[in-house]
Amino acid sequence: MNIFYRLLYFFQKRGFEVSRRIAERLGIRARVVRTTFIYLTFVTLGFGFALYLFLAFWLRIKDLIYTKRTSVFDL
Repeated sequence: MNIFYRLLYFFQKRGFEVSRRIAERLGIRARVVRTTFIYLTFVTLGFGFALYLFLAFWLRIKDLIYTKRTSVFDL
C-alpha cells in the first residue's frame, strides 16, 4: 500500500501543479480550474454516451428499412 500512496501523491502533485500554473496564467483560482476540468469530463462523457445511443438507434432504423431481400416473393 505504501507504493500506491506514493504513486497517488506523485500524480496528485503533478496534476495540481498543472492546474495551478494554468490558473496563475489566467489570473483565477486553481480550484476553479480543477472543477472546470471535472465538469468538462462529465459533460463530454455524457455527450459521447448520447451520441452512441443515437447512432445505435439510427443503425437499427436503417436496418429495418433497408433489409436485403433475396427474391421478389419475400415482400
